[in-house]
Amino acid sequence: MSAAPLHTPVPPRHALALLAVYVAAWTALAVNPRYREDWALENVLVVLAVLLLPALWRRLPLSWPACIGLFVFGLLHAVGAHYTYAEVPYDAFFRQHLGFSVDALFGFTRNTYDRLVHFSYGLLLAPTCVQLLERAAAPRGAWRYVLPVSFIMSHALLFELFEWAAASVFGGDLGQAYLGTQGDEWDAQKDMLLAALGAALSVALMGLAGWLAPRPARP
Repeated sequence: MSAAPLHTPVPPRHALALLAVYVAAWTALAVNPRYREDWALENVLVVLAVLLLPALWRRLPLSWPACIGLFVFGLLHAVGAHYTYAEVPYDAFFRQHLGFSVDALFGFTRNTYDRLVHFSYGLLLAPTCVQLLERAAAPRGAWRYVLPVSFIMSHALLFELFEWAAASVFGGDLGQAYLGTQGDEWDAQKDMLLAALGAALSVALMGLAGWLAPRPARP
């Protein structure tokens, strides 16, 4: 499979269309969230990221895998912020519309939506990390596979530290809702592991697709 189409930047009009759909969904989910204070805290980094997008795009127009990954992850996060991660009613949705319980099928004893999103963070944002690394300091050889996963792992660590700091500052119900450990003392470690696994899978798929193959230097 040729890697060239995967590296092709998304036309600006298509990127703007994706952004418009995301903003519309985000706005709809901003209406009457289950816990307004937690919703606001969850969206601090989102607002900063969206504000930085134009500057990023001027320096590095993203490819389709990167854009689609950011788009899908943004939607998953918007849903989690609307309900709070520990209370997203995915199991009720499956029971009502598809007639089976995801939690019962896999033996889950807690709401696992946050686990899905942490895994998706690594899976869906790895293409963007690959492009950023190629622009800033293009890795060679095996480092083309190792550095994107390490980059995601560092982000996962920083986010867990941010969660811990925010929960410590705000405390009470807001801190617990934002932290979302649901009584699991190893929650942060499991979240970081899932992000790393998602990134490893994404990088493996990009390698199979030829996206991580060395490209000739530009003249």
